[in-house]
Amino acid sequence: MTHALHGRSAGAVVPRRLHIDAPLKFRSGATLDAYDLVYETYGTLNAARSNAVLICHALNASHHVAGYYANDPKNVGWWDNMIGPGKPVDTDRFFVIGVNNLGSCFGSTGPASTDPATGKPYGSRFPVVTVEDWVASQAALADRLGIGRFAAVMGGSLGGMQAISWATAFPDRIANAIAVAATPKLTAQNIAFNEVARRAIVTDPDFHGGDYYEHGVKPKRGLRLARMIGHITYLSGDAMMERFGRTLRADEIGYHFDVDFEVESYLRHQSDKFAEYFDANTYLLITRALDYYDPARDYGNDLAAALAPARARFLVVSFSSDWRFSPEHSRAIVKALLDNRRDVSYAEIDAPHGHDAFLLEDARYHAVVRAYFDRIAREIGEAGATAAELALPGELLVDAGRAEGASEGFAA
Repeated sequence: MTHALHGRSAGAVVPRRLHIDAPLKFRSGATLDAYDLVYETYGTLNAARSNAVLICHALNASHHVAGYYANDPKNVGWWDNMIGPGKPVDTDRFFVIGVNNLGSCFGSTGPASTDPATGKPYGSRFPVVTVEDWVASQAALADRLGIGRFAAVMGGSLGGMQAISWATAFPDRIANAIAVAATPKLTAQNIAFNEVARRAIVTDPDFHGGDYYEHGVKPKRGLRLARMIGHITYLSGDAMMERFGRTLRADEIGYHFDVDFEVESYLRHQSDKFAEYFDANTYLLITRALDYYDPARDYGNDLAAALAPARARFLVVSFSSDWRFSPEHSRAIVKALLDNRRDVSYAEIDAPHGHDAFLLEDARYHAVVRAYFDRIAREIGEAGATAAELALPGELLVDAGRAEGASEGFAA
């Protein structure tokens, strides 16, 4: 279906909530006896079930990867420029799945969900999650969709870390891993940024130790500050200077501590919007998952040893102006894969937009992804493949509400 706003879009989509009535043990030792995952699909599964592509999301994204909601046409998927008919990840050829991670606030089981043991929101009692926990839950979803092996698992930033984790945790269930603007582990500086953001949240008087749901409040002040901190790190200095410069909102300096510069106004607007739809506990959980991700930790800090179980081919993409997950970190992934004689393609894109470049429509970047997926399509013989009948499991979520997207500083 085509939509006037979006050109060749994946069209109107409807998310589903799937209840998985099986225990999930977290790396922390905690267990959820059952949980829900919200997901969307685009395109058609072929008869061989060989054209499925899993998209893993970044920090404050969701399952809403492409297309739009019929009841909210302006709510376009956060990677809609990448995924859809005729786009680099072509839904005329691939069956694409977007899944919302555990701990999120967009429908999958998270801190705001009801704990069946207490009848109250989990709040502070929700387990600390890791990238590996997300991958395990995604594998459970794939099982219920009848997909034994993905043609590709793809993600940007934190999503790219999940793609790498898929390749090592389930080497026989993934043919290709695409990691964009990712890193094998956070630097001390990145962990420091995350800690400052978390402290802004937990010191908000409305935080109530993470159990603010029961008090009918949200720690919006802390969440606004956390968003500002994160947002600044996702953009390059050049991109911010080009977009805002030192432009004043008024003709003259006001000599006060309210908004004087356009960049201040922008940050306040974005943080105010973010605090309305995002959950503070989710922000804590996901930034902590970023901090903890370090596959080499259990291998004597030897990344090559950590990636040795992988059998997938890899595409690794970085951006020259990404100072948060700089190209040198992507090159470390590439080197570790080459040390294992794995098939890996690497592209370093000269782009001025900082970490957020992975969300934007850059012709060179999209050409690389398109060429890679063209090869996958040829190898699975996708041309003319007969469609498989797939009864999608789960409850239809017709009233999707807002699942915010990534056009404004959405990364990590």
